[in-house]
This record gives sequence, C-alpha cells and structure tokens, in this order.
Amino acid sequence: MSLFDDDFYSTRVSRRSRNRKGSDYGSGKGFRQQGSMFRVAIISSVVSSMLVAALFVASGNGSESKSEAKPALTGGQALVDTSERIISASEKVRPAVVSIINLTEDALDEQADAESYGEEEIPYNASLGSGVIFQKKDGKAYIITNAHVLQDAVKVQAVLVNGDKKEANIIGIDIVTDLAVLQVDDKGVDTVAEIGNSNKLRVGEMVIAIGNPLGFGDSLTQGIVSSTKRIIPVSLSQDGIYDWEQEVIQTDAAINQGNSGGALVDLNGKLVGINSMKVADMGVEGIGFAIPIDDAIPILNDLLKDGKVTRPYMGVYSIDLGLYLDSPQQDNGDKEESSGEEVDESPLPVIPKEVKEGIIVLESVGPSLDAGLQFNDIIVALDGKAIGSTLELRKYLYGSKKIGESLRVTYYRDGKKKTTDVELIEKEEAEEER
Repeated sequence: MSLFDDDFYSTRVSRRSRNRKGSDYGSGKGFRQQGSMFRVAIISSVVSSMLVAALFVASGNGSESKSEAKPALTGGQALVDTSERIISASEKVRPAVVSIINLTEDALDEQADAESYGEEEIPYNASLGSGVIFQKKDGKAYIITNAHVLQDAVKVQAVLVNGDKKEANIIGIDIVTDLAVLQVDDKGVDTVAEIGNSNKLRVGEMVIAIGNPLGFGDSLTQGIVSSTKRIIPVSLSQDGIYDWEQEVIQTDAAINQGNSGGALVDLNGKLVGINSMKVADMGVEGIGFAIPIDDAIPILNDLLKDGKVTRPYMGVYSIDLGLYLDSPQQDNGDKEESSGEEVDESPLPVIPKEVKEGIIVLESVGPSLDAGLQFNDIIVALDGKAIGSTLELRKYLYGSKKIGESLRVTYYRDGKKKTTDVELIEKEEAEEER
C-alpha cells in the first residue's frame, strides 16, 4: 500500500522496471535500495506528522493567549461588547429620566370640563417633555429640562420611571439657553444622574438618548456624535428672526417629539448633554441636538441660587442694517391721516457710504437713553469691536461684559461718527435687546 499518492514515495515497482534486464531491482542490491527508500518514506511521514502536530499545538496556545490579552480603552478599561455597555449605561441612567407634563390653561380647562377624567389620563392640550434628576438635597429632588417644555405652564407634573406622578415647582427658567429647573419631593427618588464631561466627547463616539416620546413611556435610542460644538441659530422670540446662537452636540441618535429635556449619556452612563432640538426638514432627517452639560452646569447653578440667570442690559431695541437695506423703502414724503390730523412718517436714517454693517436703533430705554442714544442712530462697534447684527451685540454683552461695567458704543448719527458710554444694568425678565 502506498503511503503517499506521489510516485516518488511509492513502494511499488512498475511492470516496466521488473521486466528491464540488468535492472538493480532484480538483484539483492535493488531490494536493499528499495528497502532503504521505504524507510525514508516512513521516517518522512512520521516527522511530517509530528511537525504538523507541534504547529497545531503552538497555534492553539497562541490563539488562547491572544484571546486573553484584550485590547484596552483609554483609561485602562477592558474592551467589552458595545451592546453590553449600552445596556449597562441605560440601566444606570433610566431611573433618573422622568416625564414632564405641562398643563397649560387650556389643558386645565379641558380637565375641569370633563365629567369623568381619570387621574392617569393626560389632557389633549397638555404639553409633554422629558427631564433628568440631577440633584437631591434636603428632602427635595431637582430636575433639568428645557425651557420650551414649560412654555405657558400653569401646572407641572413629573412622572418617575415607575409611574409615580409628582407635582413639580418651577425653580427657574432661562430662555436664552433653553434650560429650566424643577423641584419635586424626593420620596421614591433613588437615582440621580452622574454628571459627565461633555468637553471630552469625541467625534464618532457612541452616545445614548433617553427620554419620553409622546408620553408613551421611556425611550432609548443610540447614535454617534458627528460634532461636539455645532453652532446653530436660534430665534428666542420665535418670530423667525435669529437672535441667538447655541453651541450644541450634534448626534444621529433619534430625538423624538417629547424627548426634549431628556438625557444624552455616554457609554459609561454619565450625563453629557440635555436633548433639546431636532431637525427634521426635507432632505434632513435624524439630526439631533443636545446642550453640552459643561455649558449647562453654570446656568443650572444660577437657576438654583437665584431662580434666574442675571445678564447685563443696555436698553436697545434695534434692527440689523442689512435687513433694513433689503426691506422695501417708503417715500419719506408720504403722509397719512390719523384722527383727522396730519402725521409725518419717521425720517429715514442717514447711512454713510462706508458703513456696510451695523444695527439701527429703533428705541433706546434705560441705560442707552441715559447715554444719549436716539432713534435711527447706527451702532457699528462696542468697545472697539465691530458689531454687524443684533446677534453679535447680544453675544458680546452676554459673553464679555458684566453688570455694572461701562460699554463704549461707537455709532453714526446724521452721517457723523460719535461715541458714548453706557452703564450696564441687570436685565429684567421681560427685557431683551432686539
């Protein structure tokens, strides 16, 4: 029997070889050579088998050592299955995420008019959102949510993940940053969200959005961070004119209606953002935004301390020069009658040719009125820094100035360049530069 298919190792003698005259295979020498080749074949096969076995054992040991030596993540953490980390992180945070029910006047009227209204039923006109428990102190629990979730609120309720409903008091609201703080009693509140560090987020990192969409109970979605510092325009008065810019975390984690105010957490289960807005326009889907927790904490501290965020106020109501130039102009000589009396229209501002950007004063009150600013003055700089819009004016005030400080205003009046100093005061709740 042949040990190998290869004829080089065959122990058979071919018919041609047996019939060949004078062949060594017909003599004793031939048989000795044949036996020698047979021994070589046996030894070779044994050695080959041992070599294969040794290589197999070595390969098995190597694989075993590789499986034991798992790669490490930043901070020395062992790499574990991503799905397990998502499960662990969500279990850690979900009890701290609550539903917010905003009962407006219409919702309360609807509730009062209904003959039989169950305690668990939510009025049709109620607004729904989410919140995150971030602090417990002196028998109270404090909840972060979005300011717009509490718009027109008369009565607010918070629903824990176990279904317990609690009456909530509004501690403070800040429309500029879209943040608010609620207070409830801490009975049954066992979990407080652990605050993370949004400044350490990286593009491509996986995050989890947790909230309460449409009042259907808690919701969990996952996605990746596509931008850690996306700047988006915001209309504070919701009139379609952008008058503020918000720095947000952008993610593709689904943030459904009702998820506003919910938690954005990393895979360690730490709170890194407050879900705030969602873009769902034509051609744009699945883009969610969250307020970075590092930006939110100072606002929350102010709301807890004072119930509001104090910001400097200069007392100017304005329109951007660019918008004014793009708008239809009326003939300055036109007049109209009111109650039988002839009334002159307001004169148009004198705009020097070199002035391309700035804001036109529509009305000055308080500090600006005291400083001498008038209707149709064109403000072009604050403290020597060029200002081209009301948005830039507000960002400079809120980001660079403090209450009680003086603000040097450069402006044009009747085509002539002037300056004045405005003493900044605390902005009241209803006042806003615009």
